[in-house]
Amino acid sequence: MHNMEKRNAKAPELYDLTTENITANVHLVNSSNPSPRFKFLLERLVTHLHDFARETRLSQEEWMRAIEFLTLTGKTCTDVRQEFILLSDVLGLSLLVDSIDHPKPSGCTEGTVLGPFHTHDAEHLDHGDNMSHDENGEPLLVVCTVKDINGAPISDVKVDIWETDSSGKYDVQHAGRERPDGRCILTSNERGEFWFKGIVPVPYPIPHDGPVGQLLSKLQRHPMRPSHMHFMFEKEGWDPLITALYLRNDPYETSDAVFGVKRSLVVDLGTVTKDVASRYPGTYEGMKLLSYDFVLITEEESQKLRDNNSLEALTKFNISAKIVDGVPVPDVD
Repeated sequence: MHNMEKRNAKAPELYDLTTENITANVHLVNSSNPSPRFKFLLERLVTHLHDFARETRLSQEEWMRAIEFLTLTGKTCTDVRQEFILLSDVLGLSLLVDSIDHPKPSGCTEGTVLGPFHTHDAEHLDHGDNMSHDENGEPLLVVCTVKDINGAPISDVKVDIWETDSSGKYDVQHAGRERPDGRCILTSNERGEFWFKGIVPVPYPIPHDGPVGQLLSKLQRHPMRPSHMHFMFEKEGWDPLITALYLRNDPYETSDAVFGVKRSLVVDLGTVTKDVASRYPGTYEGMKLLSYDFVLITEEESQKLRDNNSLEALTKFNISAKIVDGVPVPDVD
C-alpha cells in the first residue's frame, strides 16, 4: 500500500457536505494527526476561517481576490524583504503574537515588532564603536544597561541593534549593498552595560510599493513609522526580548503603521555633557544622547506567566486546556 493510501486508510467517507456540516467534517478528516497542539491549531484555524466566510457571506470573487493578494505577497518576498512579515505587522498580528508569547510582568521592558529588516550578518563591535557610516545623519551616543527585575546587572547578553540611515532606509534597501551598516551586535559587560555610536533615528515609510502598500492605500492608511531604533536581547536562560525605543513627539508617535509604539518605550533624547564626553571616547559635548535601562526576565519566569495567561485566556473561550511541552492543548482526558 502506498504512503498516501496508508494515510487515508481511516479517513471517513464524506457525502452531501453543506455550509452547516463542512466544518465538522474537515475537523474529522484532520483529526488523525498525533500532535495535540497541531490538531488544536488547525482545528481553530479552520473554525475561524469557515465562520468568517459564513459571517461575511464571502463571494467567490472576493475569495479569488484574496488568493491573488496572498500569491502576490509571496512573490514580493526576497532575501532582504519579507512581505508576509510586513502584512502581519500592518494587521497587528505581529505585536499580538509577541505579546502572547513573551508576556512581561510589571517593571520589565516590553517587547514590540521585529519588523522585516532584521538580518543575521551584523558585525560584532566593541563598546564605543560607531555602527553607522552615514555622514548625513546626526551623531548619537547610546548608553544602556541590561538588568534583571531586581536591578542586578546581566553580563554577556548578546544585543542586536539596527536602525535606518538618515534617508529613512535600512542598508538592505540600498542597491549594491556591500556590507552591513546601521546595525551591529554588542555584548553587555560585567556591569550589564553596553554603549555605541549611531545616528538620531528618523521617521520613515515601510515598503509600500507592493501588495501591503496597496492594502494600506485601500484602507486609507499611511505607511509611516515613527523614529526608532531596534534592539534584540539574547542570553541562555533568559527570555528573548525584541523591542525598540521611540523618540517622543515624533509626528507618527501615535499612528505607527505597524502598531509598535508603547508608552514605556518612548524616550527623550538628552545631550552629552562635558563630563559624559570625558567618559566616552569619540563623543563630544552637545552630542545627542540616548540612554535606557533594559530589564529582562528569565525563561522560567516567562514560561510561568505565559502558562497562566494561556489557561486564563482559553477559559474565556470556554476551552478546557492543559499545558503540554510549554504550549496549551485541549484537555480531553
